[in-house]
Amino acid sequence: MAALVLSIAASSAFAQSTPAATPAPEAAAAPSSPAKKELVQRILKLQQPGIERLATAMTEDPAVVLGGRASEIIAAKVPKDKQEAVAKEIQAEMQKYLKDTVPQVRKSAQQLAPVTIGPMLESKFSEEELRQVVALLESPAYAKYQQLSGEMQQALQAKLVADTRGTVEPRVQALEKAVGERLSAATGAASAAPKAAPKAAAKPATK
Repeated sequence: MAALVLSIAASSAFAQSTPAATPAPEAAAAPSSPAKKELVQRILKLQQPGIERLATAMTEDPAVVLGGRASEIIAAKVPKDKQEAVAKEIQAEMQKYLKDTVPQVRKSAQQLAPVTIGPMLESKFSEEELRQVVALLESPAYAKYQQLSGEMQQALQAKLVADTRGTVEPRVQALEKAVGERLSAATGAASAAPKAAPKAAAKPATK
């Protein structure tokens, strides 16, 4: 259920930190070295804000969908004198979900980035190219890095969705239940709960 929402959210979040471009053609793996490994770690550190935005957006999106649909139900079915109180209760449930879940998904993203993005950078860039990327220079090497953004996104996204499914999906379901109970109590309807997203298999986003 949550996997499709997470997959959609990841595409826009990662795009904020790395511009979209056509994937680079396959090339022979460049030799590794301790210096290259250190440069890769520096690049990952530079990319950490973008990785955290990706994780946050993936986690927030189900709550945003639920909140929007809950607002529609409140406006349409909850008596006006109760709307403000119900909205505050639902907002509290949303904040609880985000407080409990966002830090865990961010932590997972930070742990997965070195084993997904890292090997791609290490094998497809030379040591000198990595130095140029770290310096954020306007250079052919940086353009090459941009070309790899789609492939790096897909690798991290696939691992992150799989790694956090057990954490996010039960909490999305619990949030749906909590919101549904609040709305049912306010409207007397047994089927008031909004749904985060239809069930579907997760697919990595494509450029």
